Amino acid sequence: MADTSPGAAPHVHFVHVSHPRFVQRRKRGPVKVADQVSPSFNGRLALHITAIVGTMWCAYAFAVLALVVLPQATSSPLLLVQWISQTFIQLVMLSILMVGQNIQGKAADQRAADTYADAEAILHECLQLQEHLQAQDKVLDHLVARLAKTA
Repeated sequence: MADTSPGAAPHVHFVHVSHPRFVQRRKRGPVKVADQVSPSFNGRLALHITAIVGTMWCAYAFAVLALVVLPQATSSPLLLVQWISQTFIQLVMLSILMVGQNIQGKAADQRAADTYADAEAILHECLQLQEHLQAQDKVLDHLVARLAKTA
């Protein structure tokens, strides 16, 4: 800010103060899906089971398990429809949907990391601009002081 008090040579004085959120965010980094898990035993167990059930190998195993009872379900159209809807789709689709969710979660983590890196880059550029402006302020102060001496 410029000092405009009577009789004083004008000069520019600015002190940059970092926002507290910047310091806090640098310590923590971007949040990932795995960071959301409770550290309790139940949270770790749920994550482990989800990691196993959410694989295509588990989907294949569930498909084989469901196909074991298919011969008994073909005896009647009603039993076949029930087998498809209640056994095969629910059992196999559970794992397939979880695989899709895992892929989406990883993509979300990557987007969060990219956004965080972009924000850091923008912040770096802003800090560079502030340093540049401070250097210009020094030059302006010097020029104002020289002009004040000649006036």
